[in-house]
Amino acid sequence: MTRQRAYHHGDLRRAVLTAALDVIRTDGPAALSLRDLARRAGVSHAAPAHHFKDRAGLLTAIAAEGFGLLAASLGDATDLRDAGVRYVRFAMDHPAHFQVMFQPDLHRPEDPALQEARSRAGDRLREAVTGAVDADDARLAGIAAWSLAHGFATLLLTHNLTDPVGDRAPEDVFRSLTGLLFRSGD
Repeated sequence: MTRQRAYHHGDLRRAVLTAALDVIRTDGPAALSLRDLARRAGVSHAAPAHHFKDRAGLLTAIAAEGFGLLAASLGDATDLRDAGVRYVRFAMDHPAHFQVMFQPDLHRPEDPALQEARSRAGDRLREAVTGAVDADDARLAGIAAWSLAHGFATLLLTHNLTDPVGDRAPEDVFRSLTGLLFRSGD
C-alpha cells in the first residue's frame, strides 16, 4: 500500500493528524477513533499509538499544533483589533483545531508541548492588549478582548451568525463590531 510506504518515510504522524482533523471538522471530536484513523491512513490499527499513545495523546497533539498556529497567526498583529480579527480568521481556517484547543477534558493540559504552544499564543494576545491599554487594565482588557473574539468565532463556527453576517466577510463584521463597542474617541 502506498500509505503504508509513506509511514516508513515518516509521514504517519501527519497522516493521522490530517485524518483526525477531517473527522473533527465534519463529525466533532467525539467521533474520533484511533482504529478508524489507522484505517484511513492505510496502516495497522496499532500504528497510531506509536506516535500518540492513545486518543488523548492525539487530541493533545492537535491542541498543541493549534496553539502554535494561533501564535503564528497573531505574531504580526498591528494592534488589538487586528489581533481579534486574526483570532477569528484562525478559527475559521482551523475549525477542528479550535474545537479541541479549548476543551481541556479532551486532551492533557499538563503536556509540555501543549503548555509551551499555549504560552506562546497567550503571549501574543497579551502583547496586543498591553499595547492598547494601561497596565492596570491589561488583565481585564485581555479577558474582554478574548471573550469577544472567542465568542464571535464560536458563534460563527456553530452557524449562529449566518443570518446576521450574511454575505459580508466575518473579519469585516468583527472589525465593525469592535468599532461599535470600543470607540477610540477620534
